[in-house]
Amino acid sequence: MTSVAHPKTDPQAPPPTTGRAAEQHAREVAEAARETEWNASYVKELFEGNIRLDLIHPFPEPKAEDVARAQPFLDALEKFLLEEVDADAIDRDGKVPPEVVEGLRKLGAFGIKIPEEFGGKGLSQLMYTRAVALVSSVCGNVTALLSASQSIGVPVPLKLFGTPEQKKKYFPMLAKGAISAFALTENNAGSDPAGLSTSATLSEDGKHWILNGEKLWCTNGTVADVMVVMARTGPKAITAFIVEADWPGVEVVKRLHFMGLKALENGLLRFTNVKVPVENVLWGEGKGLKLALITLNTGRLTLPASVVTGAKRMLEISRKWAGERVQWGQPVGKHDAVAQKLARMAADTFAMEAVSDLASLLADRPRTDIRLEAAIAKMWNSETGWRIVDDTVQIKGGRGYETADSLRSRGERPDPVERALRDSRINLIFEGSSEIMRLFIAREAVDTHLRVAGKLIDPKSSAGDKLGALLKAGLFYAWWYPKQYLGWSLWPRYSEFGPLAKHLRFINRSSRRLARNLFHAMIRFGPRLEKKQSVLFRMVEIGADLFAMSAAITKAQLLTRKDPANRGPIELADLFCRQTSWRVVVRFEEIFGNEDDRGYRMAQDVIAKKHLWLEEGIAGWEGKRRA
Repeated sequence: MTSVAHPKTDPQAPPPTTGRAAEQHAREVAEAARETEWNASYVKELFEGNIRLDLIHPFPEPKAEDVARAQPFLDALEKFLLEEVDADAIDRDGKVPPEVVEGLRKLGAFGIKIPEEFGGKGLSQLMYTRAVALVSSVCGNVTALLSASQSIGVPVPLKLFGTPEQKKKYFPMLAKGAISAFALTENNAGSDPAGLSTSATLSEDGKHWILNGEKLWCTNGTVADVMVVMARTGPKAITAFIVEADWPGVEVVKRLHFMGLKALENGLLRFTNVKVPVENVLWGEGKGLKLALITLNTGRLTLPASVVTGAKRMLEISRKWAGERVQWGQPVGKHDAVAQKLARMAADTFAMEAVSDLASLLADRPRTDIRLEAAIAKMWNSETGWRIVDDTVQIKGGRGYETADSLRSRGERPDPVERALRDSRINLIFEGSSEIMRLFIAREAVDTHLRVAGKLIDPKSSAGDKLGALLKAGLFYAWWYPKQYLGWSLWPRYSEFGPLAKHLRFINRSSRRLARNLFHAMIRFGPRLEKKQSVLFRMVEIGADLFAMSAAITKAQLLTRKDPANRGPIELADLFCRQTSWRVVVRFEEIFGNEDDRGYRMAQDVIAKKHLWLEEGIAGWEGKRRA
């Protein structure tokens, strides 16, 4: 491999951290890492007012040979989980036992997607997510171990961007059970990687990169054998390196501990003059952040699948309790307050599974862009799943708040609801927080508009650029904008979907209304739109709900076609769409009719300590000290 030239600028020079310069720097780094070309994407079309039903209907199905190859492994994995994994003990001890890790190695559970030629299982994305989801139905800590190693660890970027030599060296050891990790986050760089301080400088002989810095919250970092490390190699260049944990200068400073996932092997790592061979650069110098974003397109899909099986476990617990627990002369499930929670839980679980399966199946389909589908699956499923866990705690009452060990000691069924609440809260933060997912989705949703008219709202554009953009925009919107009003979404369109057809017609109308609102927001706010996060977030939430409705409808249609006697899928999809459409209608009204500005001003007053009096009554009240 040819050696890389010395960087022309000093990577040790810190990027700006505050003010407009920092904001501009962060934006430029993020934009440079974006994928600029698009393949077919249902959600992208949806945000632009087009319902490309052909992209998701008929609902994709896995290849028979993929299922047949995966089933023996899934059966063996389930048997192992039921017989060898004590999730309560793992939570109590804060450690996944060595014998469990070794058992997973023997099953090949650390090499599920690694090609068979390198000793892996070579399973599809859907079969991988089903395997990890199966683990999630038993123990979230084991899920984190396997997922961090395979979804965002070394195997995926190695498969996508590794050289033949890199694959030959690292795939076999990973397939045999070597644990991997992904090191990006730092004390001052999380969702905004522009603030990365870990740096790598090419050695004088051009044979090594010298890596220095610290990484925070590195899942599997305390037990990893090999990891992907992101480091600055220039002011705006972030590069990905394959680093082996036993190299001199690699140090686990501290294992970290959290509210849930008590056995999470998450740590603070330090790299001191670590010599990384130039052949261990992944993809190329300066491509690290783009590599991370592309890796996460599929890497995020594990979490929504895991959330589904977690929700199914909560549904099972709630169903049993609603039928067994008698209050005021009848089972609590007969009382409307509990019944409504249970019904929504069932309908939402059906939709979550449809969203997760659809995203994974699309990932297995060539020439399909899933960046928006994956981001929505992660955001929407994690938030819906959190509500389901919270409702389960409420349905079970005190027994939902009591630990499984305590319930067991009293002779009651040790339902792990309390543990599920602690373990699942991180899902709204892992692999891109809900807020960052909304920003990511919003940026991609307006991509076409920015390509067409972006220079009109860019304050740095010249008069000539603005004039050219005006002509281009005029031609584009002359046909695009009227189409958002004139599309046909009335009967008999989608009549082949029977009772669900009305929901598809609603999606069609709402998609065009959403596209109009995005355009109106760009006109109304101009370059200030990126600051109007609450406005953008509502439109993202509408798009996410419309995608979830689409997935539920097409999945129900598939299941009903296979088993016409089972009306359950149609009934669940119908209830889900009815409930969700009301939410969509309200959000449309709130896009421009809201109190966002007043709320923002109040928040700034709170930060500026103008309302310290409100905190009076707490011990050590700051207002008393100031007086």
